[in-house]
Order: sequence, then C-alpha cells, then structure tokens
Amino acid sequence: MKKLKLKELESRLQQVDVFENPKLLLEQYPTRPHIAACMLYTIHNTFDDIENKVVADLGCGCGVLSIGSATLGAGLCVGFDVDTDALEIFSRNAEEFELTNIDVIQCNVCSLPDRMSKTFDTVIMNPPFGTKHNKGMDMVFLKVALQMARTAVYSLHKTSTRQNLDMIYQHHTSFIRRNRLTLKWILLDFLLKSSELRNGLKPI
Repeated sequence: MKKLKLKELESRLQQVDVFENPKLLLEQYPTRPHIAACMLYTIHNTFDDIENKVVADLGCGCGVLSIGSATLGAGLCVGFDVDTDALEIFSRNAEEFELTNIDVIQCNVCSLPDRMSKTFDTVIMNPPFGTKHNKGMDMVFLKVALQMARTAVYSLHKTSTRQNLDMIYQHHTSFIRRNRLTLKWILLDFLLKSSELRNGLKPI
C-alpha cells in the first residue's frame, strides 16, 4: 500500500466526524487529528506495530484512532466503547472512509471477558483521564490493555499521571517481561507542545 506522509494522515483524520453532544460523565473528548496522526505515524513507521496487525482501540469513541490505524494498513482494527451514540458516529465514519478492515464492539471496557486476553497484537487508546467521577479509570484501562495485547500497548496520558504510570509498570514488570510486551505511554501535555512523541518506556 502507498506510504502516507504525516501531513496526509493528519489531513484524512481531520475529516473524521466527532461527538455531537459529548457526555461529560463518560469524559468524551475527541482525540485531535494532529495528536492522533503523530501517535499513529510513529507507531507505524518507528515500531511497525500497525500494518498487518490486529489492533484494539479501547474507548474508541468516534473512531479517529481506529480509522487512522485501518488507513495505515492494520489487518483488522476493532474499536471498543460503551456508548451507542459514539459508536453510531464511528460506524458512519468507517462507511464514509470505505474501510473494510475495521469493526466495533459495544461493551464496558472494564468488564471485558477473559477470552479477550492476548487476542490483539497491538492495543492503542486515549482513555478517560479519570475525573472525580471516574477517578483512576485511566489506570483501569491500562491494566485491561496489558491483558489484551500480545506485543505492544500505546496509551495517551496526562503528564500529571506519570507517577501512577510508573507504579503500574513496576507492579506489572514481571508480566510485561514474561510476555515480551512493549508498553509505551505518550504524555499528552508534552505532545500538545510538540509534533514529536516521547515514549515513557523503552522497548523491553
């Protein structure tokens, strides 16, 4: 397939429809096309974790990360989200982009069954940051992602949660090493100021 330039990918993602009426309780905020493009471009070109891979997008919302992954040649990208309204927009976006390597599952990410364990090569996500109503939800998403991924997890987080991320990593170190997982988080505050991505962890 044709290799997309970063600007081309960002331009395509700018065409993705986003939330019409975001639900604050679900922390529904769209992933900006620039951030999504930078994240996916690096995952694809630097780490080769998208093309021909089975990819999960946890808390997919309207599907910008899923559509970007499918556009970059994922073998299959599956979005997971609890909200039917968001998934309607997701499905409409997928149809408009004429993508056949994309699917969606309505579910509570925090209650995914054990049979989902190790069913995806790569897990990507922009999880809820965890407001006072959903405190710690980003860490719950991260734990689920570690269970689902065979190879790598990529997650967007606020810089202020770095200490919690370090604790999660320390707690799961043996699991990550045993399964040869690569865990990378992208610190959102940094990304908003730069087009480059900083990896929280080096490949294990």
